[in-house]
Amino acid sequence: MAASGSNRSATPAVVSPNGADQAEAIKAIRLRHPWRNIVAVVLVAMLALFVLDAAQREAYGWENFAKYIFDQRISQAAGYTLLLTVYSMVIAIILGVTLAVMRLSENPVVKGIAWLYLWVFRGTPVYVQLVFWGLFATIYSTIDIGIPFTEPWLSFETNDLISVFWLAVIGLALNESAYMAEIVRAGILSVDKGQDEAATALGMSWMQTMTRVVIPQAMRIIIPPTGNEVISMLKTTSLVTAIPFSLELYGRSRDISVVIFDPIPLLLVASAWYLLFTSILMVGQYFLEKRFSRGVGQARPDKAGTETGAITLKTGVISTPGAASAADGDAGSDASTDPSGKEHQ
Repeated sequence: MAASGSNRSATPAVVSPNGADQAEAIKAIRLRHPWRNIVAVVLVAMLALFVLDAAQREAYGWENFAKYIFDQRISQAAGYTLLLTVYSMVIAIILGVTLAVMRLSENPVVKGIAWLYLWVFRGTPVYVQLVFWGLFATIYSTIDIGIPFTEPWLSFETNDLISVFWLAVIGLALNESAYMAEIVRAGILSVDKGQDEAATALGMSWMQTMTRVVIPQAMRIIIPPTGNEVISMLKTTSLVTAIPFSLELYGRSRDISVVIFDPIPLLLVASAWYLLFTSILMVGQYFLEKRFSRGVGQARPDKAGTETGAITLKTGVISTPGAASAADGDAGSDASTDPSGKEHQ
């Protein structure tokens, strides 16, 4: 009767089995941010206005965009772009790993040659390098095989031996390998030195240590920047017109725009294809990072025990020697008695 007429909360305190009282949950109120909502509405409105305005402008040439977006010439050019990207990155990764190992070598000559390579290819623009590879046949008209300063055994015309496509691949790969070397070197240095020493103590060779111990652990550091380099390489292929190789995506769309005297819709066509390939590569990069990041970082909390919106407070009971409660004894608590007769909770 007295309890029903009081102003206390209707939720009784919960008593845990070990004698600790559990207070009622505290209702947490989410902090409001009205300015965030206002800024979000303004940004969405500006984006909608831009899209509506672009859809009505004749300068964008949406009719030509729809006409050439799936044109056979554009599709073939997109294939050449992918081939340039894949071939260049494969060569760049292999050469980059080799250069990274050379940079970490104890041999000063090997380390110096690797440093000189990185200095040249990182210090000059990629467009200048591609122009140089376009003039490669002018500098070396023939490729001779034999002993130096003697009559060559075999001689080939450079234009017949190396096509323009492969010159573009070589130019892109050599430039990219300089950046991949630094990425791989950073990943190798991120692995603790003790891993190398432990592998050596187990009798592993240098190659076994690198392939089975160091490189798998370094992949967590190598994958994210490598994914960015692949996406960057996809867009860098538009510079191979300096060789000149004009069958890739940008070069082909530019050639079509010159014929129809309307460059803007063809630029949009090329951009749409680049965005498509970039989106696919970003998804692949996400899953690769997730694959090589297993077991790293803090463990996620169990979903079943996760609660939001309430903070639970608990109060405990501290037992003093010689003052163990009878309730704890009845509950079968693990109490031990020392020779002096004192009980410890």
